Amino acid sequence: MDFADSKTLVTGGAGFIGSHLVDRLLEEDCDVVVADDFSRGNLEHIEHVIDEVELVPADLTTREGCLRATEGVDYVFHLAARVGGIHYIQRENVGGLTPSVLMNQHMLEASRINDVDRFLFASSACIYRQQHDGLNRFTEDQAIPADPHSTYGWAKVLGEVACRAYHQDCDLDCAMVRIFNAYGPRENLDLDSAHVIPSFIRKAIEYPDREFEMFGDGSQERGFIYVTDLAEGMIRAIERKADGEPINLGNGEEVVSIMELAELIVEISGKDIDIQHDMDAPEGTYKYAADTTKMEEALDWTPEVSLTEGLAETYAWAAEELDADEDVASIEADGGVSR
Repeated sequence: MDFADSKTLVTGGAGFIGSHLVDRLLEEDCDVVVADDFSRGNLEHIEHVIDEVELVPADLTTREGCLRATEGVDYVFHLAARVGGIHYIQRENVGGLTPSVLMNQHMLEASRINDVDRFLFASSACIYRQQHDGLNRFTEDQAIPADPHSTYGWAKVLGEVACRAYHQDCDLDCAMVRIFNAYGPRENLDLDSAHVIPSFIRKAIEYPDREFEMFGDGSQERGFIYVTDLAEGMIRAIERKADGEPINLGNGEEVVSIMELAELIVEISGKDIDIQHDMDAPEGTYKYAADTTKMEEALDWTPEVSLTEGLAETYAWAAEELDADEDVASIEADGGVSR
């Protein structure tokens, strides 16, 4: 599979993950199309490459928007979805379910009509629900029987079912990646909806003016994947695993507790921070990490960026974004990612 001179669509391409994927595809000499309604994406994320991409402002919950976005396209990376942090996915959020289901279905049908060669669907670890002794390292077969803890997870389950059907019945080569806990620069820093890493980083940067508080006692465990690794994994998946079967995409090697994560970020900040606990707040699934056996075999690849490196790079970016009085240069020198 050769991306050079292909026309490749990234839905949600102005978002956190999508914009990094756009960067990586441009390195492959793709003609990149970005479809985004900017409800969550940010034009600033792709401003540095705006003259190198075709921008299609589109409502992907409509058939017409998806047909327009996929016209003349060879490959589709479908990342667009209604998404947020723990406040969002903990709710029985039917309002978030419907747009995602519509986008998934219309994108697949538009890809069929417009003869797209390959289609990647960005699924999520949120489809998993089962609990086991010890650390939950979810394997792909544990998604069945489906019982996700949120309507966001159900939207991903339904998207996977649709992808499998289009692969089997319409000869559309489909890849599906279940993303586990991505983080990195350009992620949302709004504390009302941010994921755990940008939330902790902002609290550390703004401490002591803002209290550093976490949900629960911090014993929850996660495995995090840096966003540039995630982009590389998605490209490898559409190249090597477009067989209508899902794979986990994450970093199963560096699993940490939320308390350990907080302590790493405090160390990067160089501050003496008193960590507080909100024991009444939602904590999410207690233990959550990817079994990456199938990913490593299918993609012949493992993530490269260590958690320490990725956190330092993300902290430096956030400090600059927030115009904080931080020594950003020293932060980058101590552990930045060279890519």
